[in-house]
Amino acid sequence: QIHFDSIWSYSIPVEDNYTVSALIERANKNAGQELDDPEIVKGDIAVYTGLQNADPCTSRGCKWRSSRNGNVYVPYVIAKQYCKEHSFARSTCIRFTRRTSQKDYLYIQSRSGCWSFVGRRGKKQVVSLAKSGCVYHKVIQHELLHALGFNHEQSRSDRDSHVRILYKNIIKGKEHNFRKIKTNNLGTPYDYGSIMHYGRKSFSRNGRPTIVPIPNPNVVIGKASKMSRFDIKRVNLLYKC
Repeated sequence: QIHFDSIWSYSIPVEDNYTVSALIERANKNAGQELDDPEIVKGDIAVYTGLQNADPCTSRGCKWRSSRNGNVYVPYVIAKQYCKEHSFARSTCIRFTRRTSQKDYLYIQSRSGCWSFVGRRGKKQVVSLAKSGCVYHKVIQHELLHALGFNHEQSRSDRDSHVRILYKNIIKGKEHNFRKIKTNNLGTPYDYGSIMHYGRKSFSRNGRPTIVPIPNPNVVIGKASKMSRFDIKRVNLLYKC
């Protein structure tokens, strides 16, 4: 069995040429198809009923609880599927800690693809990090930010002022991955450099862009290899670090 922090250095090839969304899209071709899998929407967000930058659910109690010392302890269990042994702790008050008897906890296991529920949903909460395509530093951060209550950057309520979605280039049936949400943006600016931002050609049916920044179409998007300073700031604002 492995320690949580050791997942970050799992020894697989580094795929720096792939965006987070490209890695997830590639790994999730069969996600959600196992008998006990949840439905996967927006590329990598797990839902059982209904839909979930901070997701609206965070105002209804889906945040992880703060302790008296100000830190937010998120219990976890890691499945024994992984074969060997970086972190939020240096920049936020989030502390991922081994579960003992806590009722609510993350269960990190290798299922079909990379996916997570948004926010704390209660009891055992699966975060899937398939060994075959998801165990990359940037993908892990992306999925854990979902679990903390954050949605994709291009789903923000103010996204239409910052990006244009080219539906004509999106794979038919995948348009729902670009749905806008009434998010709590925590007073932070739209962040093209967020680890939560899709790449320019995510879910493209023809190799052409599906997301174009505006007014400058040449702005780099979806290339983050780690949490941006605004990703970190939003975690600290949401959890009052």
